[in-house]
Amino acid sequence: MAMDAATIEKMIKDGLPDAQVSIEDLRGDGDHYAANVVSAAFKGKTRVQQHQMVYKALQGKMGNELHALALQTSAPAE
Repeated sequence: MAMDAATIEKMIKDGLPDAQVSIEDLRGDGDHYAANVVSAAFKGKTRVQQHQMVYKALQGKMGNELHALALQTSAPAE
């Protein structure tokens, strides 16, 4: 079962409350998304660690209900 963009955004914001999240449905099929996530929690973290934080917020949905997510993460500009 596919996930909708609003659910993905809510899960990320629940896990990273300060996050600014934008989600794009790449194919219009509810299975392939791109997400841009900006959070102060990412400061000092590697890109891999940042992505792991987002995957943790998605609570195991990645690879199951959420088939594909092109992820861009960053800390806010100072």
